[in-house]
Amino acid sequence: MIRTNIFGIISKFVYPSIKRRLVEILYRELKLNQKYIAELLHISQSTVSRYLTMERGSYLDISTCEEIDNDLKILAKEISKEKYDEYSVEYNIVKITLKALGSGCICRFHKQIDPHIDPKKCKICLRLFKTFAVS
Repeated sequence: MIRTNIFGIISKFVYPSIKRRLVEILYRELKLNQKYIAELLHISQSTVSRYLTMERGSYLDISTCEEIDNDLKILAKEISKEKYDEYSVEYNIVKITLKALGSGCICRFHKQIDPHIDPKKCKICLRLFKTFAVS
């Protein structure tokens, strides 16, 4: 029995973990300060701090999904060079989130999220979001 639906998983675990990883890249790899990251991502500085202290978005280690991590590094560099408006930031984060779902990289975390789900049988994300995985 599936106890959590896909949209609950995305909003509670996947999207925040991807956003946290983006913040981490901007801070640790590009050496930007928290205030500037907040400006770039159109979020509060306290939200940036919560991502960096693993109080938010820490459930999934997105850095282990190599292709998604590379996409986030590219996005981080683009955002740091050319300030995106809030809609462009959101669009790109959501696009990477959908790619992560469609590529199957989130499947390995699925059992961690809901122990009642059999990742070998569940192909919901792969089928729903596969078109994003090839973009």
